Amino acid sequence: MAFFKTLYLITAALLLVSSAAFLESRLDNLVGKCISGLLSDNDNTMIAVQRAWRLSYWSMGWKLPGTPQGDLATRLKTANLKQGAPVFIRIFKREFLLELWLQSQDRFELFASYPICRFSGRLGPKLKQGDRQAPEGIYTVSANQLNPGSRWHRSFNLGFPNQYDRGHGRTGSYLMVHGGCSSIGCYAMTNNVVDEIWQLITASLKGNQKRFQVQVFPFRMTQANLHEKTGHRWQPFWEELKVAHDLFEETRTPPMVDVCGRRYTAAPGAVGSTGTRPLGRSCSSQNSVAAN
Repeated sequence: MAFFKTLYLITAALLLVSSAAFLESRLDNLVGKCISGLLSDNDNTMIAVQRAWRLSYWSMGWKLPGTPQGDLATRLKTANLKQGAPVFIRIFKREFLLELWLQSQDRFELFASYPICRFSGRLGPKLKQGDRQAPEGIYTVSANQLNPGSRWHRSFNLGFPNQYDRGHGRTGSYLMVHGGCSSIGCYAMTNNVVDEIWQLITASLKGNQKRFQVQVFPFRMTQANLHEKTGHRWQPFWEELKVAHDLFEETRTPPMVDVCGRRYTAAPGAVGSTGTRPLGRSCSSQNSVAAN
């Protein structure tokens, strides 16, 4: 009896994945044609399929593949890292991935990579209220942006629109990283995962870190990935984000990010910096890329 019940559940999950992926893919293609096709069909279809099977896992009460295994304390001890250490976060949309880094001495070390259950919209920045886009850019989060009583279990506000977003006339509010597996412009992580993230970020904010930096990218910012998007509407914007991305890759320290006119500028963070510095307005950095 248990065998047939398991077989039924697996069959139902597969049907849900295939039907949801097909419907969302068709919808994305229709919407894409109406707005001049912001992305290739391959990107749209892949994102739709990922959303569908991740939703099926969540609906069954299963952990998403890639969710870190084992208790937090043991994993911290194994990694020789401490709860309460300064935090740094990166999000990669196309990979459905949130990385959480912890500072160890003067550098940050990758502690965990968490699967994102859902984000809404396509690759590319959020432009206006109601476009259902999850934002991309460089943000900072302080304690007053945390919501322990969120509708979606727990959440923290990314701080959209930041100075860069406002400079481009972008509108929207309450764009979060939260629990569950539903999104209207947010990044949904499931309740168990957001609980662990919450433990780490609240511990860091109670320590010496007044705010932490969150870098949100469309995909892994390799030169090959950017080359694939040559001529894309958002290529200049993504080139700007790559500067901040590469500085962290080189130094393992959150970069100093500012807004100069209508573009991001970035410079290496000081040795031992925790990324508490908020975005400012400055054109002093030499590591900048002009925007449109």
